[in-house]
Amino acid sequence: MPANALQQYLDSTGVEYLCMPHPPAFSARQLARHVGIAGDRVVKTVIIELDGKIAMLVMPATWRVRWHRLSQILDTDFVELADEQTFQNLFPQCEVGAMPPFGELYGMNVYCAEALTQQPELAFAAGSHSKSIHMKTIDFLALARPTILNQGFNKPGVAKPAWLVKRKQPAASGSAQAL
Repeated sequence: MPANALQQYLDSTGVEYLCMPHPPAFSARQLARHVGIAGDRVVKTVIIELDGKIAMLVMPATWRVRWHRLSQILDTDFVELADEQTFQNLFPQCEVGAMPPFGELYGMNVYCAEALTQQPELAFAAGSHSKSIHMKTIDFLALARPTILNQGFNKPGVAKPAWLVKRKQPAASGSAQAL
């Protein structure tokens, strides 16, 4: 039982949490719908390859990775989504795609979108597609000890900051006009 191993770990730390059963959720967005909370409070765990090492990237379910910017902020030439076949053996007690966001349990670094730290509580897959853990963000941060990143992510549908918007080049003067 994948959730049992995670619950044993959480119990050993003394933090308060809730383990909730729900219909199978194969994405963080589905998890948000099944448990009835905002997608910004649900952790999406993305496994990445960073300079040849496997690492965890955690962000709100409603957000996306900006790969080029993430590469810049991490000061690396190589960062990409890891192939499931590459990492599935690293999570022996978890269903593929339901990895909890505690890299320490799996010997990997965790990088966290700053937006998650602004939420009072978080929910995430408990190693199973049909159970999730709900806990205070402060407790999650204390246990996961992630590197917090304030760039490298975006929330679809939100306007880009002014400094990021490309300005249109003015039309060349003296251009021919159609009559």
